Amino acid sequence: MSSLFKNHDDGVSNNSANDHLHDLIEREIVRDPSRRNMLKSGAALGLLGIFGSAMTACGGGGAAAVPAPGTIGFKGLPISTGDTVIVPEGYTADVMYRWGDPILPGVPAFKGDASEGWELQEQQAGDNHDGINFFPFPGTDGNSRGLLAINHEYINPEYIHTVANFGRNDLLAVTKKEQAAVGVSVIEVMRNAAGKWEYVKTSPYNRRITGYTPVAITGPAAGHALMKTAADPAGTEVLGTLGNCGAGQTPWGTYITAEENFNGAFGSETAVTTNDLQKRYGVASTNSYNNWHKSDSRFDINVNPNEPNRHGWIVEIDPYAPASKPKKRTALGRFKHENAECVLSKMNKAVVYSGDDERGEYLYKFVSTGTYNAADKSSGANLLDAGILYVAKFNAGTVTGDNQGTGEWLALVHGQNGLTAANGFADQAEVMIKARQAADRLGATMMDRPEWVAANRTKSGEVFVACTNNNRRGTTTASVNNVNGSTTAGSARPPVDEANPRAANDWGHVIRINEAGEDAAATTFIWDIYVIAGNPELTGDKKGSSFIDASNTFNSPDGIQVDPEGRLWIQSDGAYQNTGNYVNQGNNQMLVADLATKKITRFLVGPDACEVTGVCWTPDARTMFINIQHPGEIASSTTNVHPRAPAAWKALATEAEKLAWANANPTVFSKWPDGASGGRPRAATVVIRKNDGGVIGT
Repeated sequence: MSSLFKNHDDGVSNNSANDHLHDLIEREIVRDPSRRNMLKSGAALGLLGIFGSAMTACGGGGAAAVPAPGTIGFKGLPISTGDTVIVPEGYTADVMYRWGDPILPGVPAFKGDASEGWELQEQQAGDNHDGINFFPFPGTDGNSRGLLAINHEYINPEYIHTVANFGRNDLLAVTKKEQAAVGVSVIEVMRNAAGKWEYVKTSPYNRRITGYTPVAITGPAAGHALMKTAADPAGTEVLGTLGNCGAGQTPWGTYITAEENFNGAFGSETAVTTNDLQKRYGVASTNSYNNWHKSDSRFDINVNPNEPNRHGWIVEIDPYAPASKPKKRTALGRFKHENAECVLSKMNKAVVYSGDDERGEYLYKFVSTGTYNAADKSSGANLLDAGILYVAKFNAGTVTGDNQGTGEWLALVHGQNGLTAANGFADQAEVMIKARQAADRLGATMMDRPEWVAANRTKSGEVFVACTNNNRRGTTTASVNNVNGSTTAGSARPPVDEANPRAANDWGHVIRINEAGEDAAATTFIWDIYVIAGNPELTGDKKGSSFIDASNTFNSPDGIQVDPEGRLWIQSDGAYQNTGNYVNQGNNQMLVADLATKKITRFLVGPDACEVTGVCWTPDARTMFINIQHPGEIASSTTNVHPRAPAAWKALATEAEKLAWANANPTVFSKWPDGASGGRPRAATVVIRKNDGGVIGT
């Protein structure tokens, strides 16, 4: 056993294949987190009987122990600052589906010079792959053929355009190409005769859903006055899905994609005095990051002030029905959804967890009114249109500083908890459209950017929440979101609390929740911080949890998922300059945690300036699909200055100048995945297999 698996809390070394008492205690804590304090105390020595026959396996003699499901068997990786994807010895990673790859017959291959117009882009893979889910193909074993649904969150203007078109969003053709490059892909994938995965370019299931694809609006907000525009006076159909970050998969076989940073699509050339609803969601005339409003008035908030209300939802897509219309499910609330983790409660209600990814925002879950019948998949058809949306309140435990406690889910229901017309909520539709403001009114806990939520399907009622980072918690200038919903998005500086314990949380943390009665529909829970990310080369709370060391140091947990055997996979989207607070952390990466022991091991490191995001498996867990987003992305902030940025680029004064320089020199910051001949970096889906055909992670 390598040093990567060394026990971290008590310095005990167990070199046998059998479980040490330490590991058994950790597993019991996983089974019942409420017993942590007792089990960590000396009282545990008198409670060996709680482990039953498990202790028998620790004796000598007999057959060798079989590794428990969810354990980790590969040798961890060191950090990397190279421009490639690295996986452990015994594994192979293949690039399968890149931005610009054609998905329909007759569409030409990607040229590499960004000269394709919007007409081709809408028939090619979109940009900046993010959330991803695998749907087994009916009539097969489910492990060698299926459909992948893939999000395309946003575009990198420095790479998507030619020099002539860069920055020319006054031209509708330029804007429309960007709109064609976002949204969702659905593609058929299969293993070929050589055992390698490939996408089927001629499949009738292949399709793109873009920033202008017609999408139905369903649920309580459909037809509401705040959802109506001149182009859609009924308020029941919107063009496009935007900011598609993480995603989820329903038991009835649909894809639920999360709209996150939609507000940046909107702006105006005319100064607009924003109202509280617009401010609370970061919508302003000067906040557009792509300037679509210059050529497409749909995104001009002076012309179409209600259009932003039609974005920020969960969108349900049937990947098996390529002619079906996507649906925005407004009963799940409007905010910057990071992902949508769907499970069933004990009574077979659909439960969807989602974090609102902005500093000082909230964690939510939706519980359906109706129930799902596994014998009748059609019973899920409109299950997400009616139910209760809850927001989380994290309460401290009895011991200050132990980073655990209790919690409650507060119902966002019109007429309850102050959600009344007198307080600005005329009906349930407005509660959903103004979900952030409703959560303000209820006093929910302001979080450090709650991102992906991952359910542990090997343990009912357990979910993990990635809080990626937050450097804006207040100390002497602490402030909270105003109860009347008038706070500008991201501007509050809440004080530290047990669930968010660092004032300068540059590295993030992961919270574990266990619902009461192991039921996802419960309204109370217990929680603890599973891991605090940090840098062991620093001091104080910057170091992170005691088991974070040079072998697994990371920052900014973002995408997380629990695999079919119960391992927690953690993907990072943080600082990659490898200096200062982030020295010797390298490029963004993917790690895996043994939930029983908290041992975290680095599994993958991505190429230059990328985010590692999205992960799913075939049902047998022997094929993993992940996405590499924005390789070579440049930024003008001090947090993410590329470690090998040339002097000519560093000398430029503005972000616009730096983007233009990268546009003219598109292979300087990354050449992944195609090398210099590819013309520019490209986001892509990567397929990972174990060379011996085994389960990923073993």
